[in-house]
Amino acid sequence: MTKPRMTFTQIINMNVGFFGIQYSFGLQQSAVNPIYDMLGASPEQIPLLNLAGPMTGLLIQPIIGAMSDRTWVPGLGRRRPYFLVGALLCSICLFLYPFSSALWMAVGLLWILDVGNNTAMEPYRAFVADNLDSSQQPSGFQTQSFFTGLGQSLANLSLFIFPLFFVGKYGYLPKWVYASFFFGAFMSIATILWSIKTTPEYPPTDEELKNNKNRSGSIFAPLLEIIHAVKDMPKILWQLALVYLFQWYALFCYWQNASKSIALSVYNTTPKSNEKLYEEAVGWAGLVNGWYNVVTFLVAFLLVGFAARKGAGRVHFVCLLLAAAGFLFFPFITNKYLLFVAITGFGIGWASMMGIPYLLVVKQIPKERYGVYMGIINMMIVIPMIIQTLTFGGILKYFLGNSPQNAIFFAGILLIIAAFLTLRIKEVKAETT
Repeated sequence: MTKPRMTFTQIINMNVGFFGIQYSFGLQQSAVNPIYDMLGASPEQIPLLNLAGPMTGLLIQPIIGAMSDRTWVPGLGRRRPYFLVGALLCSICLFLYPFSSALWMAVGLLWILDVGNNTAMEPYRAFVADNLDSSQQPSGFQTQSFFTGLGQSLANLSLFIFPLFFVGKYGYLPKWVYASFFFGAFMSIATILWSIKTTPEYPPTDEELKNNKNRSGSIFAPLLEIIHAVKDMPKILWQLALVYLFQWYALFCYWQNASKSIALSVYNTTPKSNEKLYEEAVGWAGLVNGWYNVVTFLVAFLLVGFAARKGAGRVHFVCLLLAAAGFLFFPFITNKYLLFVAITGFGIGWASMMGIPYLLVVKQIPKERYGVYMGIINMMIVIPMIIQTLTFGGILKYFLGNSPQNAIFFAGILLIIAAFLTLRIKEVKAETT
């Protein structure tokens, strides 16, 4: 079927829901680990406490992808039912999260929150591939990169702005935590509802409906579909998996240690030595992380043009090197304003990570298996994160001196390795506009 071309406004409307999902992820990246610190977690516990994200991604996304490939709900569609359920779960958890009175409660809610996020996010990649022809898919994926930057920017900025207006504590946590998470709860469901309302899905043919019915008899069918898809996986996906091993391990190292690194290098404090000064460092870290996401949504669409002219692989290589350079300088900066210069490189790299790899592989994925393969690509993201959560505590303690600054420098080295591995990927060029 020839798909009608969508206007730029229609592409934006289609991806608005991704903004709400990424606002939630932004809070997880920048607010959850400081909350763990405030609730008494030790440095070597932090990696393991972040196991929720990668584990739920590993279990949920490929299964949801396989299920959505064979789903059709009249009046709602193929992918949109999963957006809606995931967004509702996210909103409930974000609303409840500030009421965490103990470390175990915060960890438990994070697991449920990640289930909701992954349920909503995975079908969104397939949603773009379903609705756009090959010439518009680059714009669709980079629009998601744009909204990733915008959503996470606002989430991180809330950590800096809300403490100016919401002073003091309520229960066990500062009042600004409540404001940030309540706003996230609203954005999660509101943006998804906007995309569901404005963007219909193409109905399946009678033959597709018949095939879906034949394929959906067993509760194990999604798992069998994943196994078969991995067995038939194109070589380019295996090459991307090796890049992702180093890339996403590095990113988890940064997110877990950014606030503590800034607290040491700029404020010369720790979570236990001066709680008030550490909260100020967390707010500044939110501003810094907000800036790299601003850079992401500013450059996201520019990368589409560069990828068309130079190739997606080369663009990702350069972007990863810029991100690596930022991480290598970041822990040695004592002037808090110069942190914005260092993190700009990561902002460019993050824009590439959120969209360009999908351009590398989408031409070699069978259209009828978009959902399951997008889920498998997410497995390539979360498996390195699981490895990081299980191994980095020991690396941090015994090899990096429990230093968050050394952790971020280590992340920069890993990104350099990922960049050079990108050059091994042989891509199929796609038409673009």
